[in-house]
Amino acid sequence: MAQARCETAARDRIAAAWLTPHSQAGVPKPRERSNWLTRQKPCSEKITETAMPALKALSDIYVPPAKPDKSYEIALFDRPFAFTGLKRLLGAADFDKAGDRLAGLAAKSEIEREAARAILSALTLQEIYDAPLTNDDGRVDDIMQVSYDIDLEVFGRNARMTVGAAKDFILGGAEEEIARFGRGLTAVMVAGIAKIMDVHELVYASRKIATSTTARTTIGLPGRLSSRLQPNHATDDLAAISLLVYAGLSLGAGDALIGINPALDTIENTSALLRHIDRLRREAGAPTQICVLSHIRTQLACLENNAPVEIMFQSLAGTQRTLTEEFDCDIELLDRCYRAMAESGALKGVARQFMYFETGQGSELSYGKHDGIDMTTAEALCYTLARRYDPFMVNNVTGFIGPETHRSNMEMILSNLQDHFMGKLLGLPMGMAPCYTLHSEITPEGQQIATELLTAAGANYFMDVYLSVDRMLAYFDTSSHDDQTLREIFAREPAPEFTSWAIERGIFDRDDKGRLRRGPNWGNPGIFCELEQLRKKLPAAYGWDNAGPRPSNAVSRKTRANIAVAREAIYAELSAEKLGPMPMRPVRTRAETKSQHLGDPKLGAFLDIDSLHTLTPDGCDVQIVVSDGLSAEAVHHNIPALLPALIDSLSRLGASVGTPLLAPNGRVKLAEAIGEALKPRIVVMLIGERPGGDAASSRSLSAYLACRLSGGERGANASRYEYTVLSNIYELGTPPVRAAGLIAERVEQMLHHRAGGNRLEELLQKAKAQ
Repeated sequence: MAQARCETAARDRIAAAWLTPHSQAGVPKPRERSNWLTRQKPCSEKITETAMPALKALSDIYVPPAKPDKSYEIALFDRPFAFTGLKRLLGAADFDKAGDRLAGLAAKSEIEREAARAILSALTLQEIYDAPLTNDDGRVDDIMQVSYDIDLEVFGRNARMTVGAAKDFILGGAEEEIARFGRGLTAVMVAGIAKIMDVHELVYASRKIATSTTARTTIGLPGRLSSRLQPNHATDDLAAISLLVYAGLSLGAGDALIGINPALDTIENTSALLRHIDRLRREAGAPTQICVLSHIRTQLACLENNAPVEIMFQSLAGTQRTLTEEFDCDIELLDRCYRAMAESGALKGVARQFMYFETGQGSELSYGKHDGIDMTTAEALCYTLARRYDPFMVNNVTGFIGPETHRSNMEMILSNLQDHFMGKLLGLPMGMAPCYTLHSEITPEGQQIATELLTAAGANYFMDVYLSVDRMLAYFDTSSHDDQTLREIFAREPAPEFTSWAIERGIFDRDDKGRLRRGPNWGNPGIFCELEQLRKKLPAAYGWDNAGPRPSNAVSRKTRANIAVAREAIYAELSAEKLGPMPMRPVRTRAETKSQHLGDPKLGAFLDIDSLHTLTPDGCDVQIVVSDGLSAEAVHHNIPALLPALIDSLSRLGASVGTPLLAPNGRVKLAEAIGEALKPRIVVMLIGERPGGDAASSRSLSAYLACRLSGGERGANASRYEYTVLSNIYELGTPPVRAAGLIAERVEQMLHHRAGGNRLEELLQKAKAQ
């Protein structure tokens, strides 16, 4: 009954708005009003009264009933075109991208793309509103439902507007008009508009929209360009993290956030990292905020244990299946964490916003849970979910996944421009991280072109990954040198609070015309620490010399040469002769070639028919699988020492271990196919990581421990597998013999508790508390 009343009220508001298109007399005011237009003034003082957006119950968000797919038809130059369903139309209207090609959603030709765009341009916003996209079961999922939490009064005024007219309105409208317009749009409407825009339009429209947010610093103000300092390390070495923090601060980076992706996602490690970077920030006196990008459950536990959780992070997805089954998160958990931060976050009374989300086109596709929705539309659905929580920052990392979603420079650049526009139109504080991995065809030059365009478009911030090489995640992002170069090209400054501090430290100063410039201490981390003592702890640091806002040529040449060597590791073939005397049983995946393996992750997640027929359950507790993944060199250099040590450790624990399997061209999810065939309790997947930024890190291996659950152990809606991960196994990370002991210890815990991942951590914490 409550849902029926909600539906009736929503229809009444829309109808009233239609009847008075130029006047809102008689239209009830929506119960919730977002506060996008209130974020204008920087605020370093304590905030005495902060209006937090209400979180509307999903049952109170009206969504029109799903309808059968409609056929959309048009003739261009006497050539007929037809698209069955809005999903198919949206996919065909987009720029050509690897992920949409893989999903069978991309247009087959340029003329078909233009036919789809012509149809899409003529659809009204009301027609899109009335056709919610459904999941593979034909239902509207929670992510889609949240997207319908819009300002119905604004929507009612514009419901008869076509997508093409909406684009024209945005290009011709003023900033406040566009911001108001965006509050009445669903994700699918915004995606539709983005798909019919060219590069100039995406840049021009985006720069007209500004959203600023405030914690210790205010980011997103006009004339400002911030950065998020990311001091990741393969083993969370505190000395190396300290040096990366100091280096970033000395280069004028970190005014948006100092945030670490932990190598080990546990409550103890996350709390220790939070306290460490909190101490570094306090000692340096830098006005910024901190975050450790563990899973949101881990951060919530840290908050409850009084760790300094200042900004809370979570990765989002555009389909409910991806969010719940792969990210172990749902809207109820996000709501709970939002409320916990509002009540007891470390910056309560200081920060107006305190949530941080990361997104990026393609995660839904890479997990095979996109529900037939193209990558751009799924990304827009991430943004309407983020909008619910009025976040401090949103970071887009399109390009992070690899060639299965974005193969080329052009695909990455266009997608970043689309994402930036969509997020800003939906009122989000968009930071951008145009990035790439070495198994794609994206280059540093393509990344730099993207950053120039995104700065022109008004991005709030970029990343600071020192010399662009992430030493833990093995990908390539923007650097503090890039950030400063862009500031000088576009006459931008960091956040005002941070700029004042940096001038006091000699990192910046002003010329006689008041223009900000690099100061005498710019690029000198020695103002914070004893440089040489810490430098030994940091891999892929090729020097500290600069040339203007750029690294010196000598530093650049070393960096690029190591990247070139690391990229070669992608294409090395797995050789059983290099793996030592330990017997292994060969099996094959459905990826017959390296090209197939890199281009379609699904093929590496399944065994071919012949191999599958050779596997029958053998009653073992643990099954070890060795695969090259994205680096055969990682397997060649680590398995000879790791595998015998691991089998010995497991045997001493009393666990029975099956004959290890050797699977070329495998992906992580191959663990599940083998688990279903052999029925072990745990599958240990030893797999080559994507190569990082130097020759040594191209030898990095990961261990994915997959706990196989029976039907009733987590409920009908839960995944059958829970994963615990140990990464960065190599000589400069976790050495292979030490890794063997750590893996065996985790396997013992998983066997005892019948759990993995976040659930295992929760059970371990409960056992520790008893």
